[in-house]
Amino acid sequence: MNNQVAQQQKPTKLTDLVLDRVKQMQDTQDLSLPKNYNASNALNAAFLELQKVQDRNHRPALEVCSHDSIVKSLLDMALQGLSPAKDQCYFIVYGNELQMQRSYFGTVAAVKRLDGVKKVRAEVVHEDDVFAIGANEDMELIVKQFIPKFENQDKPIIGAFAMIKTDEGTDFTVMTKKEINQSWAQTRQKNNKVQQNFSQEMAKRTVLNRAAKMFINTSDDSDLLTGAINDTTSNEYDDERRDVTPVEDEKQSTDKLLEGFQKSQEANAKGVSNNGNSNESGEASEEVADGQTELFNEGTIKPADEADS
Repeated sequence: MNNQVAQQQKPTKLTDLVLDRVKQMQDTQDLSLPKNYNASNALNAAFLELQKVQDRNHRPALEVCSHDSIVKSLLDMALQGLSPAKDQCYFIVYGNELQMQRSYFGTVAAVKRLDGVKKVRAEVVHEDDVFAIGANEDMELIVKQFIPKFENQDKPIIGAFAMIKTDEGTDFTVMTKKEINQSWAQTRQKNNKVQQNFSQEMAKRTVLNRAAKMFINTSDDSDLLTGAINDTTSNEYDDERRDVTPVEDEKQSTDKLLEGFQKSQEANAKGVSNNGNSNESGEASEEVADGQTELFNEGTIKPADEADS
């Protein structure tokens, strides 16, 4: 019984680790989180969801995924000011890697955090909708007219577009259905039924991710925020796959914290903790708690069942 309780407590130390790292970044790297964002609550919500996440072989994510990938996923989530409790993100297992991915709502929330952004939106275009594009005097693509019709809602999607309105103007990104399908074909989730069953939301998410990438890479915002947004986007694609292991400076910080907690664990085993009280400190060990049998559901979209392992 005591061992079971200990196993349930160990993974929560990962959230403590990430929260400590976020606080360090706020103090030393000018990290600014949304005004009403509570990183501790978001991390606790993420931990509850992680207990449900499994790989395609039905093994708990907290057992099969590396500490580095779990910490990196939780850190990316916090840096973008996201929370699974608001259906803004979800977690997927690839082999022994855990990855955090944004929902459409999460991408909207993340992009809104960029300096000067006033409004973010994406829409799909159905067959027989009125849709016209053009260019302004600076040769920038614009949407000149969009008139959706109720009777077209069940007709095939022929494209999608995203709008990012800023202090300096409005940026549009347009994708045809063929371009959207090509993007889906490059994702790490092959034969994704979600893209078929929830094609409207997934198409909006895809075009907004493209718009966000183009906008972010020309912005002057914090590298912490823009880097986290870009990493989350690129993690989904085979052609832009990145190592989920933290960059060297972050990894060193993570390793130091892990080492410190490891020493605390050893001290706990002898009945002594950092503050002289047993069982009040310690870091996540190599063994983590068992998860449940369901993968996180981000509202209308359930991408987890299609994850590669």
